[in-house]
Parts: sequence; C-alpha cells; structure tokens
Amino acid sequence: MQIEKTPFNVIIGKMVVTKEGKRLGYVKDITFETKSGELIGVVLKDPTPYSRNLNLEKTSSGEFLVPYSSIIAIGDFVIVSEEDLI
Repeated sequence: MQIEKTPFNVIIGKMVVTKEGKRLGYVKDITFETKSGELIGVVLKDPTPYSRNLNLEKTSSGEFLVPYSSIIAIGDFVIVSEEDLI
C-alpha cells in the first residue's frame, strides 16, 4: 500500500476537526522527534472552547497539542478521532 505524503506547508493553516465535525482550531505547527523524524503532534492555533475542554497535552509554551496518532485524514481539513484524544 502506497502512503500518500503531504507536504508540511500544505497542512499549516488547515482547520482541525473531529470526525463528528467539532472544530478544534487550526494547524499552527507540527512537532516531531528530531532523531527519528517521528511525528508527535499538531500544534493548534486559535483553539476553540471545545478543544480547551478536551484535556489535550500542551507544548512548553502552553499551546494545545493534538497527538499525531489521532489524525484520521488530511484533506480540506485535518480530521481527528476524538476517542484517541482522551
């Protein structure tokens, strides 16, 4: 199976939504492990009140971090599984 690669600059600015359609905010940045290159998560810009209630991990600067493992699809939006956020 061929995994489709999405360039970093295409993801920045996309809205992050749950598969149920709840908005979480926009992609501000992506975090990754520098040694392995493994993606860790997506940093949210303009988090919604809903995302503030999800008990998301935060970056060292206090920004919300959506774990990469919760991402289901990237298209017009970054779609995440809310069950994988809790």
